[in-house]
Amino acid sequence: MKRHLTHAATADLICDSCGQLPEPGKTRVTLANVAVMLPIELLVHAAVVNTHLPYLAKVLVLAVTATALVIFVADPAAARLLRSFLHAPAIRRRRRLDTAAALWRARVLVRDEPGALERITRRLARLDINILSIHVHPAELGTLDEFVLSAPGGLREDDILGVLHDAGGRAASIWPTTALALADGQTKALTLAARLTRDPSELRHVVAELLSAEVVQPCEVAPSSSTDRTILKIPTAWHGPLLFRRTGEPFTLAESARAHRLAEIAESVERQPVGGG
Repeated sequence: MKRHLTHAATADLICDSCGQLPEPGKTRVTLANVAVMLPIELLVHAAVVNTHLPYLAKVLVLAVTATALVIFVADPAAARLLRSFLHAPAIRRRRRLDTAAALWRARVLVRDEPGALERITRRLARLDINILSIHVHPAELGTLDEFVLSAPGGLREDDILGVLHDAGGRAASIWPTTALALADGQTKALTLAARLTRDPSELRHVVAELLSAEVVQPCEVAPSSSTDRTILKIPTAWHGPLLFRRTGEPFTLAESARAHRLAEIAESVERQPVGGG
């Protein structure tokens, strides 16, 4: 059992490309080699000293035997038997990463009734999930609540989805995210609007950045996708409609409104006479 645990402890450290473990520190390698080699050296010396060989023959036998044992027995044995000791710092770092909090972005439909949101937040708190931000968007038969969550590293996507559904939420969805999701949305939108006033031709890139979406061409979108909420269509007066896609993450009404306002800003700048006259 001990050997199995030792291998399991270092299994996650093996490189996917070369299959090797990270190089351990010199101090740990030295201590491991001494721990394995010293008993072998003592046994070899005790065995040879008690023989009746000439002095030079004893020295030669000791040197050859000890060297061979160290190369073929002690060194591999130290790397195998003391693996957890050799890689203990890397194992500790990996465990800290595995248990570190993970950031998730979640959306869930909530009934428009007293206490509905409180039930969700209370159930999330029971799993030590911290709510970092909440945005509430109007939706049919309730609200679409968007969360940025900090969850313990051991929790899986299905665990969080189960909590959202058990608390009364509907059509819940969740994605891994980064700290960029915590950026002030209003500040980001104003910064992008200022960029648009300097160069309205940047509209497609500005909208894509604001909504974390990708620009797609009309030929890439099927005609039957008009009800697909992961596709956003923004009409423009001079370039035709712009299409954006965010796979697996539907656009909200608020996001659509922001994108349309940016298109209006770009259009008003385009219509201004050269020189501002």
